[in-house]
Amino acid sequence: MSRLPIFVSRRIPDVALEYLREHTDMRLWREDLPPTYAALRHEIAGVAGILCMLTERMDAGILDAAPDLKVISNMAVGYDNIDVAAATARGIPVGNTPDVLTETTADMAFALLMAAARRLPEGERYIKNGLWQTWSPTLLLGQDVYGATLGIIGLGRIGTAVARRARGFGMQVLYHGGSNIDYVREVGAEQRHLDTLLSESDFISIHAPLTDATHHLISERELALMKPSAVLINTARGGLVNPAALYAALRDNTIFAAALDVTEPEPIDHDDPLLTLDNCLIVPHIGSSSVATREKMARMAADNLLAGLRGDRLPNCVNPAIYDNKG
Repeated sequence: MSRLPIFVSRRIPDVALEYLREHTDMRLWREDLPPTYAALRHEIAGVAGILCMLTERMDAGILDAAPDLKVISNMAVGYDNIDVAAATARGIPVGNTPDVLTETTADMAFALLMAAARRLPEGERYIKNGLWQTWSPTLLLGQDVYGATLGIIGLGRIGTAVARRARGFGMQVLYHGGSNIDYVREVGAEQRHLDTLLSESDFISIHAPLTDATHHLISERELALMKPSAVLINTARGGLVNPAALYAALRDNTIFAAALDVTEPEPIDHDDPLLTLDNCLIVPHIGSSSVATREKMARMAADNLLAGLRGDRLPNCVNPAIYDNKG
């Protein structure tokens, strides 16, 4: 295969960068911040492949700026940043990186659940602010995890991995969304209507995709259905939760706490009112951020990209119908 030009929109683990350098004429965006839309259009002119992140909006305007484009490889499981229909219409396969980050993201979801339940960030701040003077029977009382009820919205791979962890804590697992009977049987999950799940669960963990139908899936009405002791965890996409409604619910103690790995907008504004709340734990989208997982993701994204450049079927393709159309 000739060394075709490609663009990589951010520095990724070296194992994948060296691999791509061996096989392509690679152009790398070296800034810490992602390229602007205008910069992205400029950088991709003439390339045959793009390896992008969730931060890059890959719409029809971008695709039109790269008439020689053969493949888009997204270093993520989700691909709501890509106009897949526009890519499909142009015969461009789109790749993603499923499965490899399942367990790592599930670890993060459960870590957030426990940290929010037991108020660990508040406890750390309490000490650092010099407030700890003695043991107290009412200091920073949290919520029990063992034996509680966990409601999972989206019982896919990651949701099932979270449920697997929950079973080790003796939790009852409810779910809404996801129809894979093997997942359901593995973790002994019980199906509920969304409203029922929200009202019965002590912890609600979101693992649904972001679509037009699921945007602000959790808003004022849904938050009002939850227990006052409930904890909401979101490691999926920020847009699944209405941030203004969440702020009001946390401020007014409609629910006990929230723990977010994702926000709307992302990154969250520095003056966002959610950041003023002690009962809202927010981390900067690091659900898959382990050394091993990010290296695997990067290599998988590189494999997708190189397959597309060769004209081969992508190992992980989100629009496989393009191959049917090509006969």
